[in-house]
Amino acid sequence: MKIGDHVIFVQDGTKGIIMEIHENLYHIVWEDHFSSWEYGETLRKQEAYP
Repeated sequence: MKIGDHVIFVQDGTKGIIMEIHENLYHIVWEDHFSSWEYGETLRKQEAYP
């Protein structure tokens, strides 16, 4: 995963965008404009729509 990727939080399906990365911590801005740092294993890259 890289900065700008759209991701989904595995636990509840919330969608967000990666803004920063520090090792295995990802700074995410979520669809409700809240931001947080999450571990890579809690995120899944959102696939592009056809």
